[in-house]
Amino acid sequence: MAQTSQEEPQGGFRLLPAPSKFENGVVKFGDREIKVGGPLPKLTENEKLVRVTSSLCPVCYRLLPAVIFEKEDKLYIRKICPEHGEFEDLYYGDVGLYYKFDYWEYEGKGPKVPYVDLKSPCPFNCGLCPMHHQHSALVNLVITNRCDLSCWYCFFFAEKAGYVFEPTIEQIKFMVNQLKRQDITLVIQITGGEPTLREDLIEIVRVLRESGVKHIQLNTWGGTFAKMYFEDPEKAIRYARELREAGVNTIYMSFDGTNRRTNPKNHWEIPYTLEVFRKAGMTSVVLVPTVIKTVNDQDLGNIVKFAAYNLDVVRSVNFQPVSLTGMMKRNMRNKFRITIPEVLKNIEEQTDGEITRDSWYPIGTSVVFSKLVEALTGKEQFEMANHPSCGAGTYVYVEWRNGEPHFIPISKFIDLEGLLEYLKEKTEELREGGNKYWIGIKLLYNLRKFIDKEKGPKDFDVYKMLYNIIVNHNYEALGEWHYRTLFLGTMHFMDLYNYDIQRVMRCDIHYVTPDGRVIPFCTYNVLNDLYRDKILKEYQIPLDKWIKMHGEDSIGDAMKYKRNATRLEQGEIYQLTYKPFL
Repeated sequence: MAQTSQEEPQGGFRLLPAPSKFENGVVKFGDREIKVGGPLPKLTENEKLVRVTSSLCPVCYRLLPAVIFEKEDKLYIRKICPEHGEFEDLYYGDVGLYYKFDYWEYEGKGPKVPYVDLKSPCPFNCGLCPMHHQHSALVNLVITNRCDLSCWYCFFFAEKAGYVFEPTIEQIKFMVNQLKRQDITLVIQITGGEPTLREDLIEIVRVLRESGVKHIQLNTWGGTFAKMYFEDPEKAIRYARELREAGVNTIYMSFDGTNRRTNPKNHWEIPYTLEVFRKAGMTSVVLVPTVIKTVNDQDLGNIVKFAAYNLDVVRSVNFQPVSLTGMMKRNMRNKFRITIPEVLKNIEEQTDGEITRDSWYPIGTSVVFSKLVEALTGKEQFEMANHPSCGAGTYVYVEWRNGEPHFIPISKFIDLEGLLEYLKEKTEELREGGNKYWIGIKLLYNLRKFIDKEKGPKDFDVYKMLYNIIVNHNYEALGEWHYRTLFLGTMHFMDLYNYDIQRVMRCDIHYVTPDGRVIPFCTYNVLNDLYRDKILKEYQIPLDKWIKMHGEDSIGDAMKYKRNATRLEQGEIYQLTYKPFL
């Protein structure tokens, strides 16, 4: 049991009060009582148990035993609430891929210093508590809940909340200082709402950089840059350049498809936004499609091709299967539900088999490199030991033939599994006291065995790239690799129907809050009334007060974006950007 806030500080810091208490089978969360326990679901003879976990009732949040099981070559999760009945949902769409990814599971190190005392079972004790298995890899910093869009699948904007949340500069500094307690490389994503609605965004970026944040992402739908471009192109370019110079490393931008139907959110604005980034030197954009079955899942291959056509500024695509929020009947969940394997299958089919399902590996494989570097240098390394079901990624080299992009995944010219096993073997030798010099020489010599130069790109020295990553093991070496390839990733955030406590405990994508806590993504947003909304409401600015301070046009319908689609479509930049897809 962790120390209480009344005892001596742990590691020089006092633990924050726990958000809940657990007594007599009930979690008391403020005025709310949440029950714990229920029957273990049974399986039929056609169902094979994979593992037992814990989950939640989507209606009352009751903490329940749950089973994850095989059925018809897919994985499902089932739980039974004594009050609200049985819930079953698709957990993972391919059994074979699940076991391939599960092989690369690693136990995380956990945060060096917990933030809250341990008083209740997960996920009612966030954050981070002593039970958590991961440090923070990427931290979301919410700087506003205002947005000038109202996307139908969004769960987070000011009018719906009934108040405005915009932390002060001092509160932001405090939150960054809280993150420093973990003694890790700080990577922060500025998010919202729409962060560019804050007039002091550049100042916020500078404050983060001056506070020691090494990598800053800006999460945006991109419309501010496009709107500004039509008003005054130089002003738009200057604004983007000032953000970059202040410290923004990466733009994390919504992009749900390549046509009007699959991407009604920002289809028309994207060409102009990318043009601004080109001219401003903002050359690290991640396209972020929210993937929804029957809505845009047939456009995933085109999204990858779109990234290739814009490779001068686009570095990555991160596909995010939709999180189904709110109460939704099973037939509706079946209509929209898509998991990582289906995303990978669609990409394979829609790239004519060039990017196969076998090209992808779970996030945990990166731990192999972290452990090797740690063994070589004796210095503790950053690790991403996420649950194997949380996400996956691959790098692809883009080769141009007759003006069209073709894709060569690195697994086509690197024996990844052989290389990873070899690196694990060398790491063990180093840990057992082997000579670092001779092991290092042997390792670098044998790297060539895992590279097939005939199948790889002709102008791409793969050995030199791997050599630089392993020998220099620095940001620049990884950056060079990143700029010569297109990274494809996918991350499936949970909802109440597929909630898996084992995944929550392994989460390394966190939110930092003004009360000093650090909370996993799928706790913060899925149990939003217990965490996100409750915390933000404590630091709110009432709508009437906000309007008095900033005017009627700073909130609600008055600030909502109204596009002139015809004007945008007639622009030369729009025509050139979408020419391959029209």
